[in-house]
Amino acid sequence: MGGVEKVKRQRDQGRLTVRERIDKIVDQKSFHEIGAISGIAEYDDNNELKQLTPANCVFGRAKVDGRPVVVVGDDFTVRGGSADASISAKPLMAEEMAHDFRLPIIRMIEGSGGGGSVKTIETRGAANLPGGVGGTRWYWYTTANLARVPVVGLGLGSVAGLGAARLAATHYSVMTKSSAMFVAGPPVVKRLGQDLTKQELGGADIQTRAGAIDQAVDTEEEAFECARRFLSYLPQSVFELPPTVPCTDDPERVEESLMKAVPRNRRQVYKMRPIIEAVVDKGSFFEVSANFGKPIIVGLARLEGRAVLLLASDPFHYGGSWTAEACQKVIRWVDFAETFHLPVVYLMDCPGFMIGLEAEKSATIRHGVRAMAAVNQSTVPWCTIIVRNAFGVAGVVHQPANRFSMRYAWPSAYWGSLPLEGGIEAAYRADIDAAPDPTAKLKEIEDRLNKLRSPFRSAEKFWVEEVIDPRRTRSLLCEFARLAEPVRTAGPPSNMSTRP
Repeated sequence: MGGVEKVKRQRDQGRLTVRERIDKIVDQKSFHEIGAISGIAEYDDNNELKQLTPANCVFGRAKVDGRPVVVVGDDFTVRGGSADASISAKPLMAEEMAHDFRLPIIRMIEGSGGGGSVKTIETRGAANLPGGVGGTRWYWYTTANLARVPVVGLGLGSVAGLGAARLAATHYSVMTKSSAMFVAGPPVVKRLGQDLTKQELGGADIQTRAGAIDQAVDTEEEAFECARRFLSYLPQSVFELPPTVPCTDDPERVEESLMKAVPRNRRQVYKMRPIIEAVVDKGSFFEVSANFGKPIIVGLARLEGRAVLLLASDPFHYGGSWTAEACQKVIRWVDFAETFHLPVVYLMDCPGFMIGLEAEKSATIRHGVRAMAAVNQSTVPWCTIIVRNAFGVAGVVHQPANRFSMRYAWPSAYWGSLPLEGGIEAAYRADIDAAPDPTAKLKEIEDRLNKLRSPFRSAEKFWVEEVIDPRRTRSLLCEFARLAEPVRTAGPPSNMSTRP
């Protein structure tokens, strides 16, 4: 690598070397390195080797949980991972191998990820034109792989420029909490008058809340475990279906806690995650992007061993209303489910799109209709459980239009064009103002309408198919997963291509 001193410095700062990282993330003795002796050499007048600076990219084939993958990592001990010591063909070949052999790819990124350095101008004798001759091939493969194979990125130090792009251009990204990611680092942005530390500029809290990174962990070992677990739910490529694993959890398991999970007081919030844990296979829920778009919970889970994408409302954040960020989250992960043939389960409690000045400033409705388009364009099997609210335009986006999907409502569910609260005053203003006691009149109208909006009234008209005992939810979801299994078709999605 970069020599004894550089390796010691890497370890003293609490970071593993690239080869240690590879050893820890892949199955033991499964790594087959490609280009092990590649580097930048100096020779004397007799063509005898004087010095070799190893390429700061290490890559090859390996296995994770017995399945083949491509793994590629930056060696920060050699010129901080910059272009001065890189051989661009190595990271490009890693992407090519993943693409052409239909293998998942894991990128372990530190530094600029083979990107530029101002010293490159001097060492190369000219300024690099971004993209340049052949440079666009890497960008093409990066985008193409997102529509073809699972792509995981691990940020394991300071990540900047091209490295940040490589980390963001993934299906799932993790960074250690001691790491930082930015387009340009503190010395560059200081020229803008922003004197910030690495953490202040691009620390884990900033990047996970912004949605640029999916998860932050304390240690590199945790990052490796997250990567392995994420891949366990997915096929090797879009040309296969997600694997089904043995399940010892009874699909007919009844959870009595579900009967009291939703408060009778509609103004009272409740915790959705215990409901999720109660209906999926025990211990199978793997949440992603928890800090971004918080009104929507997203994760991978299993139902009788079968992988699904799970969406769920979180009433602790804006009552579950869809914000602009929540809509972006829905778009991204519904597209992900479509790419890798994952059935979707949606536990719904959505009172509508977020309202107010900030919601308008963030173009919530624009992102909202894009989320609607993503759901409607999906073709994977879909099942919705209406747990409580389903209101307004965002309420429409609870299942795909113009095709069959399964839908159940809990007795706690209620719905409409808009909630009664606030709507009665607008719709019945004349009646309320003319009444001798306006407050009593408002209460009379509210009581009358509440009786009419019972979910059982909707079921009578077949506007909702079934109102179920909440304790049956797991059984019905496991049945959905069984019914969905033969419906899925391997191959690239015909109507979309995943973007970063």
